[in-house]
Amino acid sequence: MRATKATEHGRCLKCRRPLRKPSPDGYGPKCRLKVRRNARIDTTNPKWQVARALELLELGAVIPLRQNRIFLVVADDGTEVYRTAATGQCNCPAGLRSVRCYHAVAAQYVAAA
Repeated sequence: MRATKATEHGRCLKCRRPLRKPSPDGYGPKCRLKVRRNARIDTTNPKWQVARALELLELGAVIPLRQNRIFLVVADDGTEVYRTAATGQCNCPAGLRSVRCYHAVAAQYVAAA
């Protein structure tokens, strides 16, 4: 009976463990802490990109597709969905110009956690 209650809320998007409580971002408490810790340590990206990436993570707009290598990231206005890799490749307008975007930064944080 307990196993069915734990799976009612789904599974963590990162480690696939059953969630005991509903989570707005889809991550369990341990995975959420790891993602946020990696974001705080980051010094290579501009602060505005880190802030936008954290906003995407808090909204649950980063969805892993394949073994935490390819991600779907919802745009900040919610009208577009971009495919992003943690390596920095993204099909958003900035990513198509070979500029590192905040979608890729958010994917990097999830993949590193």
